[in-house]
Amino acid sequence: MSTLRRLRLDLAYDGSAYHGWARQDGLRTVQGEVEAALDTVLRTSGTSLTVAGRTDTGVHARGQVAHVDVDVEALGRAAGRSEGTPEDSLLRRLNGVLDPDLRIHRVRAAPEGFDARFGAVWRRYCYRIVDEPALVDPLSRGHVLAWPRRLDLDRMNAAAALLVGEHDFASFCKKREGATTIRALLELSWARVGGVIEATVRADAFCHNMVRSLVGCMIAVGEGRREPAWAGDVLRARVRDSAVTVVQAHGLTLEEVGYPPDEELAARAERSRVVRTLSP
Repeated sequence: MSTLRRLRLDLAYDGSAYHGWARQDGLRTVQGEVEAALDTVLRTSGTSLTVAGRTDTGVHARGQVAHVDVDVEALGRAAGRSEGTPEDSLLRRLNGVLDPDLRIHRVRAAPEGFDARFGAVWRRYCYRIVDEPALVDPLSRGHVLAWPRRLDLDRMNAAAALLVGEHDFASFCKKREGATTIRALLELSWARVGGVIEATVRADAFCHNMVRSLVGCMIAVGEGRREPAWAGDVLRARVRDSAVTVVQAHGLTLEEVGYPPDEELAARAERSRVVRTLSP
């Protein structure tokens, strides 16, 4: 009888050549590539990953987290006589199989109750924009959105402040059958960092297209086409507004995923499985 061990994988990827995270027949995806690499190294089949946050086509990740349940004997066989732990050996061998635009940074035994998706307490994204023609760098074109007009960050931060908190973000999400659009947006702010505008967006979870829609809304404010209060009006409407543009994916990077202390992981995962409604 086989014994399974849950492993936590920390990984990063350039999403330019991937059709998002989720496995799709006939398409190159991050999940598909990592699962195939695991099956190759472990000499198994049907390996399945669970991820903290599914990224869309063209979105990058620097701090993605996933978990996988592997057979202990297969893990040991794959390690062979290598020095270090079986997890260290698996890390080296996976990176030997994967393409350079996808790297596993760490493999370790997951603590009791760990679930990469339901155990997370927040995900932090960064959206990067350059609005000065002289600062547009062709070498970073796959990771930074070049915007042709100057943006007013004071106006954008004023709009952002109206969106922070627990709300129904239906106005900023592509709805999915049976899924809630209620989210707790913990942080939303804009700053210029070395000539690049960076939006920090942190929430307990995100629905489909949420970050890119929020950015599109605030760009309209930053250009002066809309007043900051408009962002609050869009939020309260709870329906998609055609004036809110979903900006391009390549400016977006998943930077980090946060988890509670190990002793709280199981309880957090249980709470996250409950479909939320708005607090009174």
